[in-house]
Amino acid sequence: MSESAGLVLWRQGLEDVEVLVGHMGGPFWSRKDARAWTIPKGEVETLPADDDAPARTEALYDAALRETTEELGVLPPSAPGPDGAPEPDVELGTVRNKRGKRVTAWARHVPDGWDLPDPGRPASNTFTLEWPPRSGRLQEFPELDRTRWCGLDEARALVVAAQEELLTRLEAHLAG
Repeated sequence: MSESAGLVLWRQGLEDVEVLVGHMGGPFWSRKDARAWTIPKGEVETLPADDDAPARTEALYDAALRETTEELGVLPPSAPGPDGAPEPDVELGTVRNKRGKRVTAWARHVPDGWDLPDPGRPASNTFTLEWPPRSGRLQEFPELDRTRWCGLDEARALVVAAQEELLTRLEAHLAG
């Protein structure tokens, strides 16, 4: 079974909490909007054996940080807490999509006003796909082709259905 991990990035907007969502790249998603967005996340890797340990699965939190960095091109900073130290990330738990894939996420409060170095245009990693199908031509596509900040209600309408629950959990956490 496939397993992914990522971060739900949030900040205080002018009117309400905003979350960063990314539009999935590639030809299948290019003309879709609703349910074609995601939190920055990706596959948990199997780490190779070395002198100190046998092959093992990457820690979920480590995978969340690595994948967010790969998909955005930068690891977003944590907002400072009341004592000036970075706020800790908050585990939102795991959700499962219709195909059984598990997604585990943490919420990270980024500094209010923070954005990507090139807003809306993540420096995302890429994947290779034969396109058009059966053409024999391999093309590279970005994992995320664009990003945007939006309120929780708008984000719920955009993200793949299983990830709605992560946004609901963030909202519950913020409500205290």
